[in-house]
Amino acid sequence: MARESGSARSTESGLPIEPVYGPESLEGWDAAEQLGEPGKYPFTRGVYPTMYTGRPWTMRQYAGFGTATESNARYKQLIANGTMGLSVAFDLPTQMGHDSDAPIASGEVGKVGVAIDSIDDMRVLFGGIPLDKVSTSMTINAPASLLLLLYQLVAEEQGVPADKLTGTIQNDVLKEYIARGTYIFPPKPSLRLIADIFKYCRAEIPKWNTISISGYHMAEAGASPAQEIAFTLADGIEYVRTAVAAGMDVDDFAPRLSFFFVARTTILEEVAKFRAARRIWARVMKEEFGAKNPKSLMLRFHTQTAGVQLTAQQPEVNLVRVAVQGLAAVLGGTQSLHTNSFDEAIALPTDKSARLALRTQQVLAYETDVTATVDPFAGSYVVERMTDDVEAAALELMERVEDLGGAVNAIEHGFQKSEIERSAYRIAQETDSGERVVVGVNRYQLDAEEPYEPLRVDPAIEAQQAERLAKLRAERDQAVVDAALAALKKAAEGEDNVLYPMKDALRARATVGEVCNTLREVWGAYVPSDAF
Repeated sequence: MARESGSARSTESGLPIEPVYGPESLEGWDAAEQLGEPGKYPFTRGVYPTMYTGRPWTMRQYAGFGTATESNARYKQLIANGTMGLSVAFDLPTQMGHDSDAPIASGEVGKVGVAIDSIDDMRVLFGGIPLDKVSTSMTINAPASLLLLLYQLVAEEQGVPADKLTGTIQNDVLKEYIARGTYIFPPKPSLRLIADIFKYCRAEIPKWNTISISGYHMAEAGASPAQEIAFTLADGIEYVRTAVAAGMDVDDFAPRLSFFFVARTTILEEVAKFRAARRIWARVMKEEFGAKNPKSLMLRFHTQTAGVQLTAQQPEVNLVRVAVQGLAAVLGGTQSLHTNSFDEAIALPTDKSARLALRTQQVLAYETDVTATVDPFAGSYVVERMTDDVEAAALELMERVEDLGGAVNAIEHGFQKSEIERSAYRIAQETDSGERVVVGVNRYQLDAEEPYEPLRVDPAIEAQQAERLAKLRAERDQAVVDAALAALKKAAEGEDNVLYPMKDALRARATVGEVCNTLREVWGAYVPSDAF
């Protein structure tokens, strides 16, 4: 939120906000160069000529908890309520490549997402859901290849060919080293695995978005809008360089790249941020990588409203925050949107709160006029000036990353993490002092909060998953599993694409933990350096 200091105000990125903007704010500004037309380079005004005048953004709702059976029921409810795309949350053991019965998984099974240990769980998760008719986004990073292959295997069992599958895997491990921590392997083999995914999907699942390069988690950790897009685009550059170094032509994979950003309550700067990000990415892809396909230049992105801005105090106020954040994403030109439920600062969303979150998007799409015209803020003195200011601040940070040798080297120096931590500390100080107003927290509090009954995950899920794993291991052909894992290990030791033997192992009912442990044997596990 904008901060007050006497009469002066500044943006979340620390840039000044003037009381009045006029033509002088854009002195020397070249509309043709900076703005362009919707759907054309540099895509400041949006990646498509008609944007929402043709159809609204994809309405996704992020969901997943407990068992695959429970999550499947929630997905069917969301589809019935009008969700246009599914977005899967996985529990921490799955995100870290551990089976539910591993000692390290104790206490975390099914807590922050659904537990997926094998193809058996994936069948249940998508049972009765036609995978040729829904678009599915999976928030999974280090083991993204496994979950994508499990999804493909379930689709094959449904009779759905891989070239009909649409969706996205997050698959962005670099931001895990910066802000989130659910990494498995060191950076070099992690990047090799991502390049293998790019190649595999180009050949086998051509409509799939192979990576969603994420700034959302950096923002949740405290990154400013300028830091969010700077470090995200720097990660994107590293992925493109990796794929090119692996022998791929940039136009063979760049059209399937996508991004993932946050939407805060500060509407004007958020709109400017999205516009600046599109412009920077288009110029990088054209000038540094020589991309020729216009789709390679497009920064397409998913947005999630800001979970970090939700409060446990007076949680119903979060309905207002989410509506404002969703509006910022729409005015900024997002391709898909998840709106958080008002009770997420307390626990997992209930059915009712998840439905209200979806209804928020539907009101924006069908009851307002923001979809009637493309890029409503184009030419606004304040937004165009803010776009230029955010772009300049982001480019300066990106240059500092380049000076350190690129995103991976900067990560190893702890640069991005330390910059984000400084921003987070500043936010905490401003909130504690009252300079930053948070309604219900440091101003307009209630003497006593009203009782609220949150959704809770049954702790018995851990034992249930362990039983399922014991049954799976007893039923499967262990010799076939062992042979498939051996083939995977050999591919990981060499230069062959690991996804093909990985798919064979998963089809034979190898578990997520077994596959990841096989790769750990070859590639090792990442341990943060003292720089962090």
